[in-house]
Amino acid sequence: MQKEKLVHLIPYRLDNQLFETHQIPEGIELIQAPSLWQQGYKGKDMVIAVIDTGCDTKHPDLHGRILEGKNFTDDDNGAEDNITDYNGHGTHVAGTIAAINPASGVVGVAPEAKLIILKALGGKNGSGEYEWIVNAINYAVSKNVDIISMSLGGPLDVSELHDAIKAAVNQNILVVCAAGNEGDGNHHTDEFSYPAAYTEVISVGSISLQRKSSYFTNSNNEIDLVAPGERIISTIPDGRYAVYSGTSMSAPHVAGALALIKSVTEKEFSRVLSEPELYAQLIKRTIPLGYPKSLEGNGLVYLTAPDLLADYLRQKNIAESIGV
Repeated sequence: MQKEKLVHLIPYRLDNQLFETHQIPEGIELIQAPSLWQQGYKGKDMVIAVIDTGCDTKHPDLHGRILEGKNFTDDDNGAEDNITDYNGHGTHVAGTIAAINPASGVVGVAPEAKLIILKALGGKNGSGEYEWIVNAINYAVSKNVDIISMSLGGPLDVSELHDAIKAAVNQNILVVCAAGNEGDGNHHTDEFSYPAAYTEVISVGSISLQRKSSYFTNSNNEIDLVAPGERIISTIPDGRYAVYSGTSMSAPHVAGALALIKSVTEKEFSRVLSEPELYAQLIKRTIPLGYPKSLEGNGLVYLTAPDLLADYLRQKNIAESIGV
C-alpha cells in the first residue's frame, strides 16, 4: 500500500525515559481531575476504546483496567488476540486515560474507567491501513463503548473512515482525536489531519504545562479545545515510564475527562445524556486562554470551570447586595 494511503501515529517526541516514578502527572492536575476524584468521580463503569498501537497489558499501573483487546493489524501474523505494543505510544495513551498506581507509578485522568485496547497501528513506527482503523471503530461501536480515543491521523479524507465515525456518534459515542502536529506557528494557516478534521469528532490541540500554545499544534477551524500535550509522563511497555510530547498526549486527557463528566452528569440529570449533550457539558468545562480560536477552540479543558463560575457569580451577587 502506498505511503499516502496509510494512517500514522500523530508524531510525538520522546523527551525522557524512566524506570520508575511516583506522582500524579502535572497534566492530570492541570485539568483539575483530582478535584472530581475527591467528589467520588473516577470514571467507574465508563468504557473507553483506545485505537492505537496496542498496549502492555501487564504494566502494573494498568492492572485491572483492561476489559479486552483485539488486533486489527498484520503484526504477529494477524493474531487477533495479540495486542503487543511494539511502539510504546498506545501504552502511554492508555496510562494517561486510566492508570491506577499513584503510590509507585502514575495515575490517569479516570482511574476507575475500563479500557478496550484496539490495535490498529502496527510495527515499531506505528502505521496502519485505513481499513484497520475503520474496522476498529466499528468494533468499538459493536461493544457500545462510551468513548473512543484516537491519537492517529493521515492526510486523506476517506469516506469509509468518515462513515464509521458518524455511525459511532449516532450511537452516542464520543469520538476524541488528536488534532495533529503539523503546526507552523502561524494560526492563520490551516493544517488538517483526518479523522481530527471531521466536524463529528472532538479535535484536541496541545498546550504546555504552563498553558502556552504548543508550537507544533495544528491550527484550523475544527479545533474544539486544548489539553496538556508537552512533557507528559505516562506508562510505556516493560513496566516503565516515559515523557512524551505531542497532540497524541492531549487527546487522552480529554477522553479521560469525558469519562468523569459522563459520570457526573448521569448522576446530576438522572439519565444518560446524548452525544451532543455530553459535548456541551465538556465545553461548559473549558476556560479560554486567550489564543485564536484556530489554536485553542473553546479553550483548556478545566473540570472545575462550572464551580469557578458559580463562585464568581456568588461573589458578584454579594458585592451587589452590599452596594460595592
